[in-house]
Amino acid sequence: MKGVLWVVVVSVVVAAWMPLSHSSKKPVGVARKEDIPYIKCQVCEKLAKELYHQVQNKRTEIAPKKISEYQIIEIAENVCNLKKVEADWILRIDIVEKEDRLELVEQDSEGQCNSECKTIERACHDVIGYSDTDVAEYLYSSKPDIESLLNYLCKDLTKACSTKPPPVPKDRIPGESFVAKSSKEAEMEKILKSMEGMPGAPGMKMYSRDDLMNMNNLGDEDGDDEDDDDEDEANFPSKLGKVLRAKESGKKDWKQTIKKRIADTSMTLKKHANKVSNHVRQWWRGKKATTSKKGGKTEL
Repeated sequence: MKGVLWVVVVSVVVAAWMPLSHSSKKPVGVARKEDIPYIKCQVCEKLAKELYHQVQNKRTEIAPKKISEYQIIEIAENVCNLKKVEADWILRIDIVEKEDRLELVEQDSEGQCNSECKTIERACHDVIGYSDTDVAEYLYSSKPDIESLLNYLCKDLTKACSTKPPPVPKDRIPGESFVAKSSKEAEMEKILKSMEGMPGAPGMKMYSRDDLMNMNNLGDEDGDDEDDDDEDEANFPSKLGKVLRAKESGKKDWKQTIKKRIADTSMTLKKHANKVSNHVRQWWRGKKATTSKKGGKTEL
């Protein structure tokens, strides 16, 4: 129940700050595996540059501490996974048809993730495969420049750029157009990704307002709870209402407001979760006591 309440709270806050068109369900893109041979080398080149820059940024972030090999391995493991922020670079790439070849064109903003996004992700996985630890070790021990890393990853280690890509068939169906996200939507997705591994908050996602209105009786408890819990429960919807009103006024920074509301509401949720846990323990102790009495009568 605790995990469900987390999802609902985050979803309500997200829906309060995003238009319906953004929070409604979107079609899931499917990778076009047949396109991978035409873009594999380009994906490897962009992957090498991204690995280099992310490791450099991490070094700057934690300075004067030295970056560990584990931290580099973590970057290498996540850089092709669209569920992780390390793979956000994929969202800025458009696959463009040019004569008999496909070209990866970097855009100024992130785009909606459809089949092209999934195709690049799949190509990225095909490139790095089980070599992520090898790349991480090379980055850690050799501290290469971009050109050296590119040659190591794309020519020596994976052979992704060892041969020229074949020409694209003339009857290939063109991919979808690049559709940019709003900056607010992109930032919200980053927040959700950063919360992905938080305890009690698995698989968080965005719901539309209609979905949320149809969710009834979530987090309800018995009427004989302590006064402080009742007060928290009474304040629970009003806190979410403040978020909705804050959206209309537009006076507060939306990111800070979301984070604060999530933090405030999480305290109430923890109390509700503990309350449910206590009810279960009391019920179990009572059941054990009843069973023991029955067992005693049988032995007599």
